[in-house]
Amino acid sequence: MERPSLESNLPDTHEEGKLYVVDSLNNLNKLNVCPDESQRSLDEEDSAGGTGDRMAGSNTRNQCLFFVTFILTLIISLALVSFAIFLILQTKSEVDQISSRLLSEKKNIEELKKINNIILKHLNQSGIKE
Repeated sequence: MERPSLESNLPDTHEEGKLYVVDSLNNLNKLNVCPDESQRSLDEEDSAGGTGDRMAGSNTRNQCLFFVTFILTLIISLALVSFAIFLILQTKSEVDQISSRLLSEKKNIEELKKINNIILKHLNQSGIKE
């Protein structure tokens, strides 16, 4: 019951109390979550500049992460494209070998047809029939 009357009389004190509680909770959270070395860096950030520096550091970190991811993506895509080109060239050489074999086989088949025709003509001329 006394609290509402104090709050109505001292609104600035109540707001300061809220800020103090929030700061205390933040400090407690830092102690529980962060190890000693990172706590020092957090304390230095708090004393150095506050949220502006944190946002700039976070922005820089995000840009670096994006840039590294972009470069890795480019390297991986370059490797994949190189592999695809290698496979295309390998396939082209295989196709060239197969087509040269087919051409040589076609020539062999044509020669065999000519030899067969010559044999048939010779058999017909000699009078031997089946």
